[in-house]
Amino acid sequence: MIDRLANEIPRFFEYYTMALLLKAMAATLVMTLVGCGFGFVGGFLIIILRQTPGKLWLPLRLVVITYVEIFRRIPFLVILYLVLFFVQALASDVSLFVIATVGIFMLSIAYTSEIIRAGFESVPRQQIETATVLNFSRWKILRYVIIPQSWPVIIPPAFAFMVGFIKDTALVSQIGVLELTFAGKILNNRGYSAVLVFGVILLFYFALSYPLSRLGAWLETKLASSRNK
Repeated sequence: MIDRLANEIPRFFEYYTMALLLKAMAATLVMTLVGCGFGFVGGFLIIILRQTPGKLWLPLRLVVITYVEIFRRIPFLVILYLVLFFVQALASDVSLFVIATVGIFMLSIAYTSEIIRAGFESVPRQQIETATVLNFSRWKILRYVIIPQSWPVIIPPAFAFMVGFIKDTALVSQIGVLELTFAGKILNNRGYSAVLVFGVILLFYFALSYPLSRLGAWLETKLASSRNK
């Protein structure tokens, strides 16, 4: 095996191989950031809808609660196939990359909404009641009382979810999306050793996830310090 690796390494780290891996790495990062980013925004909207009082909003509250409960219990690969078959039934020319990103969005919106809900519920009830007595509107309470104080609770698990999803994007290779794992399969099929190929893939995943985890830790520390001032 050592002799084989010694022969393959010079050929492996050539321009076209690295270009393929960097393209797959960029696709993995973009899918994660776009899918989880829009999912985070959608999670905020879901929580706002869930906490909107009044009988008029009850049907919509039931819909979003049902969505969250269902999609948190469906495997990501099943969601991918559902999105794939549904989208291709409507428009066959939609790219697999877009389909994968939509699948990530649909799952992340369910998980991040629960993260945001936990953050909102961490704000002491007395502060919300005080703001209500001071005649703050619901939107002012959200903007000035709940959201600023909930960030330190929301940020750590939100970044942990996103970093974890970088690894889960490997599942989109099952529908043919060119990301890191799929690129690894291509290179392995070209005759390169699986140890070499997926060892390098491992390093690429680490290069993606570690900076994001450090950014999350930095934001957590910064928000915690500003909250304690």
